[in-house]
Amino acid sequence: MIPFRYERAADVAAAVTLLQRNPGAKLLAGGTNLVDLLKLGVASPHLLVDISRLPLDTVEETEAGGLRIGTNVRNSDLAAHPVVRQRYPMLARALLSAASPQLRNLATTGGNLLQRTRCVYFQDVTTACNKRDPGTGCSAIGGFTRHHAIFGASDACAATHPSDMAVALAALDAQVLVTGPGGTRRIPMPGFHRLPGREPDRDTVLAPDELIVAVELPPARAGAASTYRKVRERASYAFALVSVAAELVVHDGTVTQARIALGGVAHAPWRAAAAEAVLRGRRPEMAVFGEAADAELASARPFADNAFKVPLVRRTVVAVLRDLAAGPADSRPSDREVTRA
Repeated sequence: MIPFRYERAADVAAAVTLLQRNPGAKLLAGGTNLVDLLKLGVASPHLLVDISRLPLDTVEETEAGGLRIGTNVRNSDLAAHPVVRQRYPMLARALLSAASPQLRNLATTGGNLLQRTRCVYFQDVTTACNKRDPGTGCSAIGGFTRHHAIFGASDACAATHPSDMAVALAALDAQVLVTGPGGTRRIPMPGFHRLPGREPDRDTVLAPDELIVAVELPPARAGAASTYRKVRERASYAFALVSVAAELVVHDGTVTQARIALGGVAHAPWRAAAAEAVLRGRRPEMAVFGEAADAELASARPFADNAFKVPLVRRTVVAVLRDLAAGPADSRPSDREVTRA
C-alpha cells in the first residue's frame, strides 16, 4: 500500500493553499474516478485534499438568465433539476447516459470534467503510456485501438476523453469557473480540455493549484431543439464509442444556429465547427446534414481498429439532426429516467 496524507479543506481558500504548498496533491470529491486510479496504482498522490463538504453544491439561475452549477453538485441531482430538464435537455440526457445510478449519486460536476481516460493502456501499469508516465511511449499506437481517437491524436497519445457531460457542456458553450492563488477566472468550453500534442499527461488547461468552483451555462436559446445521443457497446454502463450533443434552431425553413459536439472520438470533447458552418443558412434537409457530417469528418484520421467510427459518426450526426429538425418533440428525459437511485 502506498501511504498518503488526507486533509479536509475548511473552505475554498484553504483548498487552494493546500494545493499550492503540496505539488502533486489531488482533490477528492465523489472519488468515483480517483479511488479507482489509486487502487490500480495509476495515481499515487502524497496528499488528498477533500473538498466534498465545501458549500459548492447548489444550482442557481444567473442574472443573465443562465445557470450556475456548483462543482460539488451530484450528477443525479443535476439531471433531475427542473430547470436543467426544461431548458437544457441535452445536458440532462448526457448525464443520464453516463455510468450507473449509484455512480451518478456520487459523481460531481467538477470531478466529471476532470476524470481521466479509460484507455486500457493508461489503466494497465505494466504497459508503456505517455499519459501515465511521460516519455515511456504509447502502447495504443500499433496496439488495440477500437476505442481510440479519430480526431486530434498525436504520435504520443491516441486516448479519448470519457465524459458524456463534458460533451454536452462543450456544445452549450458553458464556462468553467476556477479559483487559484491569482483569483477566479473563466475558461470557455470547449478549450478547457487539451488535445494531447507532446504533453498528453496534461488533460486540461487547469493549473496544478487551481480548482473548479462552478460551471456556468448561457441562457437557453429561444426555439432551440437539442438532444444527446450515445452509441455504445451495450445498453447501459458503457463508455461511448461515439456520442453527439447537438442543438438546432430553425426559423422560416432555414437553420439559423447550430451547435454540435462529439464524444468518444478525441482527447477532448470535439466541437464540430466545420459541420456547424455548413448548416448555418441552409435548409434542414438530409442532404445538407450529410454534407455537414462529411465536412467534419474530412479531418478524421482513424486507426485500423476504429475506422468504423467514421461512418458511425456520420450516421449518428445525420440521425440526430434529422430528429431535431423534425419538430418540437419533447426531448426531456422521463420521470422514470431521473429517479434518484
